Amino acid sequence: MKRMHLHVSVEDLSKSITFYNTLFGTSPTVEKSDYAKWMLNDPLVNFAISQRGAKVGLDHVGIQVENDEELADIKED
Repeated sequence: MKRMHLHVSVEDLSKSITFYNTLFGTSPTVEKSDYAKWMLNDPLVNFAISQRGAKVGLDHVGIQVENDEELADIKED
């Protein structure tokens, strides 16, 4: 299963977690002192936020795959 991955650097992790909990209607799948991640099925996305010293805003975008075959499929397209 291919899944979009978005990672955003935030200024205030606690406030941002509250905001995204409300937006997504669920709590993070993973929550650490400087990081939170939601593995959503609708939309199919791995959405992460962190407060790790990076400039606030979009940190990176990617595509998450489950296995080598899915990765090879992406490379061929």
